[in-house]
Amino acid sequence: MLKRYFITGLLIWVPLGITVWVLNLLIGTMDQSLLLLPQKIRPEHWLGMSVPGLGTILTIGVILLTGMLTANIVGQRLIRFWESVLARIPVVKSIYYSVKQVSDTLFSGSGEAFRKVLLVHYPHPDAWSLAFQTNLPRDVGSRLEGEYVGVFIPTTPSPVNGFYFFVKKSETIEVDISVDDALKYIISMGVVMPADKESPVRVYPGD
Repeated sequence: MLKRYFITGLLIWVPLGITVWVLNLLIGTMDQSLLLLPQKIRPEHWLGMSVPGLGTILTIGVILLTGMLTANIVGQRLIRFWESVLARIPVVKSIYYSVKQVSDTLFSGSGEAFRKVLLVHYPHPDAWSLAFQTNLPRDVGSRLEGEYVGVFIPTTPSPVNGFYFFVKKSETIEVDISVDDALKYIISMGVVMPADKESPVRVYPGD
């Protein structure tokens, strides 16, 4: 009986604790934007205390303002000028454009960070792992015999880490679930299951 009560308590407190921890981490990180302000106008200077969340509001406001300013022709010209300046700095150019390419893919409404959810053989031929179809570089595809696809195999419970492979398209299985649902599978280590569908998988070919 005590064991059941203990497990029930864990089921309540563990998700709540992790949620609070993640929110605290995010808010604490965004609050660092206050350090960019002069000392005399920081909230702790004229309030006499630090108020968590003010930096978050400032960060969100700056992001929204930046989006508004760069949405017009003048803003676009300023961005192009700024990027042309960065393009002249060797090391900064490589870092900036690599990060920009990834962020444009992930956050752009027209981008396709992950095209499809697939099943691939990993880590051995008798095992299957969830993977996301990504882009296949042309110079790589031209050197491979047959039709290949680029796949990213995330790790659990942290899907930001993983492995990037090129696999034969005929040896993959397309899973009829969304990328969001697949991420829930991975993050929850298979515990969270979205609603079942009539046709969960289908094998290539047949886009």
